[in-house]
Parts: sequence; C-alpha cells; structure tokens
Amino acid sequence: MLTLGTTLRFYKREDVRNAIVAAAENKEIAVRFGEKGYGKRPDVLTYPADILLLAQQGATSFHASEELWENPLNIKTGATKKEYNELRKGWDLLLDIDCPELEFSKIAANLIVHALKHEGIQSISVKFSGNHGFHIGVPFKAFPEEVNGVKTKDLFPEGPRKIAYYLTEKIRNFLKDEMLKKFTIDEIAVKGKKEFNEIVANNVFDPFKVLSIDTILISSRHLYRMPYSFNEKSGLVSVPIKHADILSFDKESAHPDKVIVSDLKFLDDADVKENEARKLLVNAFDAKMDEIKANESKESVKKLIPVREFEEIVEKIPEEYFPPCIKLIGNGLEDGKKRALFILTNFLMSVGWNPDEIEKYLIEWNKKHALPLREVMIVGHMRYLKANKKKVLPPNCDNKPYYIDLQICKPDGFCRFIKNPAQYAIQKQRRVAESQPKKKEPKLENVEAAVKKPEFYDPLETKDIAPNK
Repeated sequence: MLTLGTTLRFYKREDVRNAIVAAAENKEIAVRFGEKGYGKRPDVLTYPADILLLAQQGATSFHASEELWENPLNIKTGATKKEYNELRKGWDLLLDIDCPELEFSKIAANLIVHALKHEGIQSISVKFSGNHGFHIGVPFKAFPEEVNGVKTKDLFPEGPRKIAYYLTEKIRNFLKDEMLKKFTIDEIAVKGKKEFNEIVANNVFDPFKVLSIDTILISSRHLYRMPYSFNEKSGLVSVPIKHADILSFDKESAHPDKVIVSDLKFLDDADVKENEARKLLVNAFDAKMDEIKANESKESVKKLIPVREFEEIVEKIPEEYFPPCIKLIGNGLEDGKKRALFILTNFLMSVGWNPDEIEKYLIEWNKKHALPLREVMIVGHMRYLKANKKKVLPPNCDNKPYYIDLQICKPDGFCRFIKNPAQYAIQKQRRVAESQPKKKEPKLENVEAAVKKPEFYDPLETKDIAPNK
C-alpha cells in the first residue's frame, strides 16, 4: 500500500515532475487520491509545481486522456459525439496488454510491437503499466489527416477499437505458439487463474482466454496511467521502456527508489514520418477477420516475426545423433526443468519422435531429477501435445535463457555449423549416412543376369555379378 511519504519522496523529484507535465500536453488529466477516488474533471497539468502540490494533498497517481483536445477545460460531461468531435484535435493509439501474469504480457507486447512494425510503423512507444501489463502507443501525428473523406480525428473510438481487434487476430497464432514454447498448458491455466477447459476448446488453446488486448480508451474521455505515475495496487511506477527490453523487463526497475527518468518519451512524435500509420488504419477498417485468421500461415504474415522453418522428419532420429545440450538435459537437471521440458518436447517432435515415444522418454527423464516435476505437469503437457500435434522447433542455440542460463550449452565441433538443436540432429545423421560406403551396384552388362536370378537365392552364391571397380 502506498504511503504519503513514498509518493511525496518520488513526486518531489524534479525530473519526474517535468516528465509528467511534458506528457500532459493537450490531454485531459484526472488525479487519483488513493482510495478516495479521482479529483475534479476536466483538469490539466501545466506546471511541475502543480504535481508537488497535489502530492502534498494526497495524490497517488496521474491519468491522461488518449484524446488530444483544443482546450481540455472546455470538455463537458454528457456532450454529444458532434460536440466532442469539435473539441478534439486527434487521438493517440493506446493498446493495453491486460493479464494477471507479467510473463504472458511480455510475449504479447513484443508481438504487438512486431505487428506494428510489419504495418510500416516505427514511432512505437512502450511502457510498463505498473503492475502486470504494458501500454503500447502510436502518436496521432503518425496517422493520416483523413481516410476516405473522413477526418481521422473523428474516428474515435471506433478507430482504436478496430485497430486493437485487427492486431489481436493478427498475432493470435503467434501468441499461442510463443506461450506454449515457455509454459505448459497447466502452467498457463494456473498463472492465468483459469481452469483447463476455460482456455482449451476443441483441443485448441486460446491465448486470449488468459490475456486481452484492448484500447484503453474504449469510449470518449477514458484515461490511461501517465508515465512516471504510481500504480496503487503494486506500489510500482509506470515507466517507459525500449522495444528491445520488453522480454527482459524486470519489475525491480519500476521500484520508486530505482526509477531512472531517461530521454525515452512515451508517445514521442518528434521523429514521426508522415502517414506512417495510414496502412494500419486502412487495413483495420477494411480487414475481414476470418480472412486474417485464414492467412496467418501465409508468407506475407509470416514476416511478422522471424519464423523458424524446419525440415519435416518422418523417421525417428536416434539419440546418438542428439546435440550436447539435449544429451545434458537428458541426464537430469537441478534447475530449469520446466524450460527443459519445453525444449525436449519440441526437439523430439522436430526429429521424428511420435507423442507416445516422447511421453515414455519424458517419464523416464523425470525420474533422473533429484526433485522431479509433478507427474500432472507432464501428463497435462502431453495431453495438449497429442491434441495439437503441431511441430515447432525448440529455441535457437543463441537463446540465452534456454541454454546458457541452464548451463547446458557445451558445444562440440559440429555445433558451430548449426543454429538449432533439431538442425544439429538432422544434419549429423545425414552426414554420418553420407560418410558410409555406398552399396555397390552391378555393372550395366550384368544387370540382365541379376534380374534373371530366381526369386529366392543366396546373394553370397551369386558369381556373375561383378562389383564396380
């Protein structure tokens, strides 16, 4: 629970107050006073000293509108859509990754950023919400002035709503795959506070049963937590972060005593390219969601994020061709067994093992740990695997959390030629096969004699088939 001492100490910082005021330009502001609720609306923040004064009065957090207004103080509660359109200058796109589990939110936020980049947008902002999620933003300056004769500033809230839905469907399958790479179905259910049957229907896992991506401003005058503002539930601060830091984000950096106000600005429109978000807006309004879902496997959408292709292996590859990391995992581990379970499952599927063979292997493997995984975890993992049957490569060798952090990356001389453990096994078996002496074939003039031999004969007794010289 936040105390007055904590909030005052933080909001006394000049760099914090300057950053909050800079983010308040053209925005309607609402101030929250802890459990007492919000102050008067509409309100604005003009001077850094205002923040300190409000903090002394018990203010715990500051919230801003997604909409940009000519004069926020002219807003009237209960105004008509036409009246709001006349006052509105524009709107920033705000997407809220909402989930009870931060690790799921990281995956979704990272994919949304990739999806926006795929739409040609570079002016993307990210900030930690202060608790379990992230806010992804695109400044209004990136959008065209009008689309099909309609002013973009008036496309609110339907514009952000359609974009949110469009992006949700665009990343759906990617999100499912990425979550299943790191967590079993049972883990997802527990962490997402759901039952198994709530997240799996017709043997298909739906990631949006545990996570949602909504526009924060689903109707006029809804608010989002401003950067460098407290989250009352967690006591942490909502801090802007770089795109590249989403997956490695640590909540500790959002502790009020450790927050660093950097040059990174949320919804920064300084370097926006004209009309860079036109494609996104047009696609969102024109898209038919069933077509998006159907096309998710096509090449154009595969470019959304790097997709690892793998060679279809029909015949099971023996353990003798496994790479050192997989063999080390197979010996049993002290730590990282859940990550190892994911690595092993995807590896074995990729090298031709069927689900029954994998389940037998995992059961025996689990016995090798000093502290085995709960049997229900493996059973649940295999239940989904057998129902889904989709082959996905294990993480690439350069994925630090999976190999180096588990201390199983012990490369041999062959490892430098490959990028993925499954690729190692496939290529190693192939090279060994190619190095074996080829079976000698009969010379052309002896083919007829060979064909004329009786159906049952001892090839060692055959004298008229001369070997190749």
